[in-house]
Amino acid sequence: MISAVETRLAELGVPLPQPARSVANYLPWTRSGNLLRTSGQLPLRDGALIATGLLGQNLDVATGQLAARWCAANVLAQAKAALGDLGQIRQLLKITVFVAGVPEFAEHHLVANGASDLFVEALGEAGKHARSAVGVAALPMRAPVEIEAIIATV
Repeated sequence: MISAVETRLAELGVPLPQPARSVANYLPWTRSGNLLRTSGQLPLRDGALIATGLLGQNLDVATGQLAARWCAANVLAQAKAALGDLGQIRQLLKITVFVAGVPEFAEHHLVANGASDLFVEALGEAGKHARSAVGVAALPMRAPVEIEAIIATV
């Protein structure tokens, strides 16, 4: 059965993707009690990165925001895999957004808004969260953005 969150995502043009498989020796998510933690999620759409490279070099903020939006969708895909139903999300507690950019790039917070906006649009009040946006030199597979999340469940 498709949840209200999945319906909203589809209406936003970001249908819930299939959860990505781990590409190394780690789990895509762990759950302890009512806390769900996701591993870092890349901006995958239909199994491929939507962009590669560095912010401030070959990618602009708008592309970074779109990448962050797809990272957020992949976080939700992992949450569904873990919980069975996105309605089991009580609150998105915290996200950490890693942004690959040139040393001079200073708009990590704006890139991260792409994810924050999608979480709130999809989850409503339950999507409001604490956040860190961190600049890094490179990410796996030359992805421009990677996001991990901590989620409280019912």
